[in-house]
Amino acid sequence: MTLLIKAKDIHVEYMGRDVLDMEELEIYDYDRIGLVGANGAGKSTLLKLLLGATPLPHGKIVRDGSISYIPQLDDVIVQEEKDYALMGKLGVDRLTAVNISGGEETRLKIAQALSGEVHGIFADEPTSHLDRQGIDFLVNQLKYYSGALLIVSHDRYFLDQVVDKIWELKEGKITEYWGGYSDYLAQKEEERKNQAVQYKQFVAERDRLEKAIAEKMNQSRKMDQKVKGASSKNSSESGGRLSHQKTVGSKQKKLHNAAKNMERRIEALGDVKPPEVNRSVQFRQSKALELHNPFPITGKDISKRYGEKIIFERASFQFPLGAKIAITGANGAGKTTLFKMILDGEDGITLSPKASIGYFAQTGYKFDRSQGVMEFMLENCDYQVAEIRAVLASMGFSQHDVRKELSVLSGGEMIKLQLAKMLLGRYNILLMDEPSNYLDLPAVEALEQLMKSYAGTIIFISHDVHLLENVADMVYQIEDKKMILKG
Repeated sequence: MTLLIKAKDIHVEYMGRDVLDMEELEIYDYDRIGLVGANGAGKSTLLKLLLGATPLPHGKIVRDGSISYIPQLDDVIVQEEKDYALMGKLGVDRLTAVNISGGEETRLKIAQALSGEVHGIFADEPTSHLDRQGIDFLVNQLKYYSGALLIVSHDRYFLDQVVDKIWELKEGKITEYWGGYSDYLAQKEEERKNQAVQYKQFVAERDRLEKAIAEKMNQSRKMDQKVKGASSKNSSESGGRLSHQKTVGSKQKKLHNAAKNMERRIEALGDVKPPEVNRSVQFRQSKALELHNPFPITGKDISKRYGEKIIFERASFQFPLGAKIAITGANGAGKTTLFKMILDGEDGITLSPKASIGYFAQTGYKFDRSQGVMEFMLENCDYQVAEIRAVLASMGFSQHDVRKELSVLSGGEMIKLQLAKMLLGRYNILLMDEPSNYLDLPAVEALEQLMKSYAGTIIFISHDVHLLENVADMVYQIEDKKMILKG
C-alpha cells in the first residue's frame, strides 16, 4: 500500500465563493475513485491541483509517483506515442488533432494516457464522444489496470464498471461512499429518507413547542388582564388585592420561564433542512408550431460521401411525430453527418413544412458569453420567468446562479444552460448530438426527465446506456452505410 498523493489545508476561492475547502485528502495506489458533483463544484480544478497542473493558492500537496492525465476534450495534448497496438485497438490511426472527430480526439487522449508506465491515471470525462465499442474497450483496460484511478465522469454505466469508491464534491468538501455509482445512489436515497424522517420529527417537535409557548404566553396575558381588573376595585380591599398580585406575579414569572425554556429547546433542535424535492416541469407547444404529419422527417435512398469514403448508400428512415429517437453507431459512422444533412435538407430528406428544428451540437459550449443567464434564456422564448426558473432548478441552477453572467459559468453549466434554452425554445423538433456529455450526473438524470416530458419530437445521438434505455422510444443504428431500426 503506497500513498501517492497527500493534500492538506486545500483552499480555493473563486469570485468570492469557496470552491474547495479541505483539511486533508489522500490517494493510495489501490484507490479506484469516481469523483462526482455538480457542474462548477470544482472537480476539474481539484484534478489539476492534485496533478500540479494548476498552482496551489493555499495548502500543501505531496506527490510520490507518476500520474497520467486524460483531460477534457478542449485540453487535448498531441504527442508521439510508441504503443501502436493500443492505438490500433482504440481506432487511432494518426497522431494529429487536425480534422478528427470528437470521438477520435478522445481515443487519442486515452491512448496517450494508457501507453505510459505510471502509478495512476486521472481522467476528466474520458468516455465523452466514445462509441459503445470504445467505452467497452476502455472499461476492460481500466478494470485490469493495477494503479490508482481518479475519474470524473457523467457515464453511470462506466463508473459502475471501473470504480469501487465515490467521492462526492459538494460545497468544497469531499464525502466518501463505498461502491460504484449505483451503490452511491442507493446510499444517497437512504440518506434522503433518513433526512425526511428527521425533518418530519423536527417540524413536529418545533410545532409542539411553539404551540406550547403560545399557550403559556396566552395564560400570562389573561393573568395580566385579571390583575388590571382587580386594581380598579375599592382601595379598602387593598390588602387582599396585594396578596393576590403577588400570587399572580409568581405564576406569570413561572409561565414566562417555561416559555423561555421552550424557546431554548427550539434553538437546541438546530436547523434541520428538508430533503430536496424534484420539481416537475410541464412543457407546452404553441398552436402555430403543431405538426400533423405522422412522420415529420423522412429519408429515402439517401447517399453521402466525402472523397473516397462512403457514409450513406441508399439509406432510408422515418422519424415518427412526438417520438424520442436515438441514433447510434461507431465513431465516424455518420451520426453527426446525418444531422447536418437534415438541417441542410439534402437530397432524399423530406421535412414537414411546419418543422422548426432546434440543434444542439457537440461543440455547443463555444458561444458568446457576454449576457446574463436570464437574459439569455428569455430570448425567443414563450415561457414565463417562473417556468424558466423551474427548468433551470431541475438542471441544478440555484437562485444565485440565475443572477450570474454567462462569463463566470463553467463549461458544464454552459451546456446545461444551452440544453434548457433549446428545450424551452420555439421548436417542435430537436436534434441533440451527445446532449449528456460534460453534464454532472444529477443534470443527466434531470435531462432524461425533461426529454421524456418534452412535447415535441427529439432525435438524439448518444452512447449513454441509461439515457438510451430510459428515453428512447426507438433506436436507429448506422451500420454498413444504412439506417437499421433496432427497436
